[in-house]
Amino acid sequence: MRIGFDNEKYLKMQSEHILERIKKFDNKLYLEFGGKLFDDYHASRVLPGFMPDSKLRMLLELKDQAEIVFVISAEDIENNKIRGDLGITYDLDVLRLIDAFRGIGLFVGSVCITKYAGQTAADLFQKRLTELGIRSYHHYKIPGYPSDIETIVSDEGYGKNEYIETTRPLVVITAPGPGSGKMATCLSQLYHEHKRGIKAGYAKFETFPIWNLPLKHPVNVAYEAATADLNDVNMIDPFHLEAYGETTINYNRDVEIFPVLNAMFEQILGESPYKSPTDMGVNMAGNCIVDDEACREASMQEIIRRYYQGLCDCKRGTGTKETLNKLELIMRQAGLSVEDRAVVNAALKREADTGHPAMAIQLDDGTLITGKTTDLLGAASAALLNSLKVLGGIKHELHLVSPKAIEPIQRLKTNYLGSRNPRLHTDEILIALSTSAASDINAEHAMAQIPKLKGLEAHSSVLLSSVDEQMFKRLGIHLTCEAKYETENRVYHKR
Repeated sequence: MRIGFDNEKYLKMQSEHILERIKKFDNKLYLEFGGKLFDDYHASRVLPGFMPDSKLRMLLELKDQAEIVFVISAEDIENNKIRGDLGITYDLDVLRLIDAFRGIGLFVGSVCITKYAGQTAADLFQKRLTELGIRSYHHYKIPGYPSDIETIVSDEGYGKNEYIETTRPLVVITAPGPGSGKMATCLSQLYHEHKRGIKAGYAKFETFPIWNLPLKHPVNVAYEAATADLNDVNMIDPFHLEAYGETTINYNRDVEIFPVLNAMFEQILGESPYKSPTDMGVNMAGNCIVDDEACREASMQEIIRRYYQGLCDCKRGTGTKETLNKLELIMRQAGLSVEDRAVVNAALKREADTGHPAMAIQLDDGTLITGKTTDLLGAASAALLNSLKVLGGIKHELHLVSPKAIEPIQRLKTNYLGSRNPRLHTDEILIALSTSAASDINAEHAMAQIPKLKGLEAHSSVLLSSVDEQMFKRLGIHLTCEAKYETENRVYHKR
């Protein structure tokens, strides 16, 4: 994979910049963390070289100064809101993240339950936190938020919220998903700190859009594609342009809310420390791009992938036509089409040649490997095996897994486990390959090639089952699919 981003430079520069920001206030900074702290795969796809855990590693550089406060909306708890990429509820995700942070030595201070109005599910969650020895606090909905500043910045507004006790100079405010109330929690804390005579500060850490890249740079356009369902739009920061005569990039929600935030800062602190939304940010990612062309190419592929995801979501009934239309418009404005994704044409051609579903995988050197559907294997499994053969220099005609070894697995699936599809899925074929590796040197050599699959591009001519999609994600392969089922009269797609 062609590297376009210097991750080590980023970790050093980012942590130094945050420490500088802390010093500008009374050694107390509330840092709103946007996006994902763990597994930021979008950033790693559009900035090749960016590690998915970079934000976490950056925090580890500051672990002696930092504590984590999780924010979760009582309404999201009550409504059992699901984190789409993991399939678990927001409250369970908070517990998962607490374990993960503690497991690597970061200090988790507490959990703040926002928009609290006596919800039963929120009370049960708070009781569970108490039983686990985790402090929790209530913040409430404020009438007239965010426009009625006089009420918000008063004892009837932020003053009614419980003060979150913190002990370290850097307080990272994070949440399991958007709309949890991170910014309001930060501002509420500023109000309470100010009443206690502490001039605390606020800053925002969002990786995208990257403020010092052009508006239509593919990295920033890819962010628009990633947030198409939220109706986020990248735009030039007009406040920054007016204050400094410098063009920087932000997005519509931060630009729209800035006048309100500015007024709140003035009400709380006496004067605002910032002249623009860009001023509030601390993101240094744009300074760590070392190969702009590599990042552009990676981002263009991401835009196309997002379009395909929109198509598939609509097919499955989990997406909207409006989001899909926006994705198509973004792709066209970027001057792209599906033909700019080489694996698409390769997979569709193999399907046309065989009359059955097919898959294509593109290796780092541009080589296109295809797999077809057979009686033993699905196309995804076949493409994986064929790719491992090429990566390992293994002859194509050699069987890495004997048909005799596959047949008992098929019997287990169909005769005892109730599956109607006898063909092996990707997880099953990899387990079979690992079994063969115990006695076959070629299978062992093929197994050793698995790490080389990370970062490769793949396309399926039909929608894959969830187990196959998850396996490709775990392998780090960037997968897209045509928005059609192998059998078009299906209404439910299972394993």
